[in-house]
Amino acid sequence: MAEDKNTKIRTINEGLCKIQFPEYEKVSSEAPVFYNPKMELNRDISILAIQAFQKKLDSKINIGDVFGGSGIRGIRYKKEIDNVGLVAVNDISPLAGEFTKENAINNNIIIEEENFEIHQDEANNFLRKNRGRFDVVDIDPFGTPSFFIDSVAASIKRNSLLCVTATDTSALCGTYKAPCIRKYNAKPYKSEYCHENGIRILAGFVALTFAKYQKYVEIKLSHSTEHYMRIYMIVKKGSKATDESLKNIGYISHCKHCLYRESTNGLAGSLNNTCPICGQKLIHAGPLWLGKIQNKDFIEQMLKLIPEKELNTFSEIEKLLEKCQNEADAMASSYDIHEISRTLKISAPKIDKVMEDLESLGYYALRTHFSPTSIKTDAPLEKIRDTVDKLSVGK
Repeated sequence: MAEDKNTKIRTINEGLCKIQFPEYEKVSSEAPVFYNPKMELNRDISILAIQAFQKKLDSKINIGDVFGGSGIRGIRYKKEIDNVGLVAVNDISPLAGEFTKENAINNNIIIEEENFEIHQDEANNFLRKNRGRFDVVDIDPFGTPSFFIDSVAASIKRNSLLCVTATDTSALCGTYKAPCIRKYNAKPYKSEYCHENGIRILAGFVALTFAKYQKYVEIKLSHSTEHYMRIYMIVKKGSKATDESLKNIGYISHCKHCLYRESTNGLAGSLNNTCPICGQKLIHAGPLWLGKIQNKDFIEQMLKLIPEKELNTFSEIEKLLEKCQNEADAMASSYDIHEISRTLKISAPKIDKVMEDLESLGYYALRTHFSPTSIKTDAPLEKIRDTVDKLSVGK
């Protein structure tokens, strides 16, 4: 290989594969090829999601891995997912292509057309050159995927699965507003449920971009984990259905004083500017996706597949998927019990006790994977505040 002679080569085992890659001091976009161990969970979940999709499709599938790196994702897809035809691994880096080739050979994968292909192309060019070729397109860049979504929308065929990752969570969560507006055409807000808002901003951006091509998306799974957000969505086509799907686009308006929030569907509708509880100014986030961001049935199929796969992170996956499945039918946003306690100037009660009390009043109350101190509920804010106040530690 053409890497620097002083570069240390490391070998790891992940899933059913053995992968070599150059080891650098830290993982960054500056490295031409790198391995990020924190993304093993991402890859493990992807294998379950794509396998669940393939079983639903009930046919052989072709996969396009747009940002191949060392080839680990594409190689694992080829070896660990049943009924996979072509896997095309792309990366603009020549060194990445060399490692992908070496790793494919070491894992007994035959490199030939329509079986396992290695491409060296800019991501947008790769997508447009291979228009309609893949049943699964995986976009896992270092940073924002926004630069590539239009090319995906133009090139992906109907009834395909799109897997998309964003690692620019500081923008999507509202720490840096201007980059989010610039990249996603949406205003973020750093609330206690900002990671969910980030997922919804990303989903809304994808939906609006796809709408230009009379395509719409059905979200099957989404999650925010550590430094990244990931969404799995089925792509459909049709002008009327696309128009209907866009009714899921809207805004979340938030009061930072009393923590009231409300959702408003519509891209250009009027928004309330005053909090109905405390009279303070509402802060608007969006446009974003207000529709469902989890699908119970799809996640159930993924859970059933876990025993069939060799996944190092299986216990973590199971916990995450169960939480995502549980919150599938819940309303947008969540309430952080510690934040509510702070506004009331009291000690936070046990979250399970709060949930039990709200359920006894006839509301649903669910844990969310987005935050360990938050719950999703259809109870009005006043009821939540009363419950938190009543159950506060020390009262």
